[in-house]
Amino acid sequence: MLSKASTARVVIDLDVPGPAISRHLYGHFAEHLGRCIYGGFYVGEDSELPNEGGIRLDVVEALRALAIPNLRWPGGCFADEYHWQDGIGPKADRPSMVNTHWGNVEENNHFGTHEFLALCELLGAEPYVNGNVGSGTVREMSEWVEYLTRDGDSPMVRLRKANGRDEPWRVPFWGIGNEAWGCGGNQRAEAYADLARQYATFLKDHGDNKLYKIAAGAGDDDLRWTEALLKAVSCLGCGREPKNIFQAISFHYYTVAGTWEHKGSATDFGLDDYYRTIAKAQDIERVIRAHSSLMDAYDPERKIGLVLDEWGTWWDVEPGTNPGFLYQQNAMRDALVASVHFDVFHRHAERLVMANIAQTVNVLQAMLLTDADSGALVRTPTYHVFEMNKGHHDAVSVPVHVIERPEAYAVDDHAMELVSASASVKDGRGLVSLSNLDPEAGLEVILDLRGVEVQGVVGRLLTASSPQAHNTPASLGAVAPVELPVNPASRGTLAVTLPPHSFATVTLTL
Repeated sequence: MLSKASTARVVIDLDVPGPAISRHLYGHFAEHLGRCIYGGFYVGEDSELPNEGGIRLDVVEALRALAIPNLRWPGGCFADEYHWQDGIGPKADRPSMVNTHWGNVEENNHFGTHEFLALCELLGAEPYVNGNVGSGTVREMSEWVEYLTRDGDSPMVRLRKANGRDEPWRVPFWGIGNEAWGCGGNQRAEAYADLARQYATFLKDHGDNKLYKIAAGAGDDDLRWTEALLKAVSCLGCGREPKNIFQAISFHYYTVAGTWEHKGSATDFGLDDYYRTIAKAQDIERVIRAHSSLMDAYDPERKIGLVLDEWGTWWDVEPGTNPGFLYQQNAMRDALVASVHFDVFHRHAERLVMANIAQTVNVLQAMLLTDADSGALVRTPTYHVFEMNKGHHDAVSVPVHVIERPEAYAVDDHAMELVSASASVKDGRGLVSLSNLDPEAGLEVILDLRGVEVQGVVGRLLTASSPQAHNTPASLGAVAPVELPVNPASRGTLAVTLPPHSFATVTLTL
């Protein structure tokens, strides 16, 4: 038996339904950045690697195993310099462009609108297209929507058909620019709010395709930016529903343990760096709560969704790689950052309707890393958290109370909790997610399950020899899920023992 200081008791009310956990909280992000698109998703039709229309099929297979719900594209900062008509038609005729934000490299535009929508179809994912406000026009964006989603006959429909696609696509999610306060134009909040209203007005619903329009929101906890967008569609305390101009407001939040100039290494770090990282990840709850509280004042019926369409860890790039490509390794520490975020997302699922990890392949906190020399595909520790948590997709959250826990760890002026948990129910099954965030001590957890009789249990565990452990082409399974023993403790309770720095799920048959 572990010492009392290394125990936790978690009460879960399985019969008390909370808000539904949208599967879109497990969304993804693919920007024209480094080797995310070219060399990641897209290898070209002449590649020796198995592909369909140039799309790498082992990447598709790996992501389908996550039941990836949506994919955001083409950016990011890249979105506000991307002109969509450069990426349609015969590839040989497409003009090249310079990616000024990410590496200042020339791109041939071989991966464009049709290729992205083909990728989404292969993945079974819903498209989230981010339009160009920073250097584009209202007409350009409006015509892109028409090209994608309109049936019948019109100039853009004829153009789409000439490029080989007769039927329109279903495109539910549309971003109105990106980070307008920074790379999307260095705009003032009120100026962008006016543009968001203008652009959204001309983004039309064609046929039965209904756009869910997302205004580009704040960085971190910039509530002034969020309030400017709320004022553009509602009024404080007036009791009226907000104008249905855009349906959601986004924000971005990255976990950076150091400074933006010196973020630290993804794999070479000490305990202090580890604690600062987890404390920063846990602070997402304060940020979501702040945005939600402000939105509740202007939108008490919660008609407007909150979207976190960029989140994840950001480290210094791997030595010897292009600094503009943002290629970083992904360790057990990153997996725990993801598990902490998902627990927070589940608690705030009534307001938070979508989240997109940055990014899916070869960039920042990626699911997958592709090796350019060997062609190997590496599933990262973060990938396994997404896979183990699949059962939360569109499930109903239930209350989780951690009533006994180890003493919190002091990090600067913050208290870092050493236990994180969430739970949901769906289709006669429950799923409990648990994280032991202590990098040095194991943890015995007693699950006190109330309200519903449990018929069977299956436990899975993700841990490693150290928080720095990671997967490579030479060691693909260094960090991978294994079976976790789950033992009855007393009537209605289960006991699991979690090693240091570990994530676990317990699936319940109800």
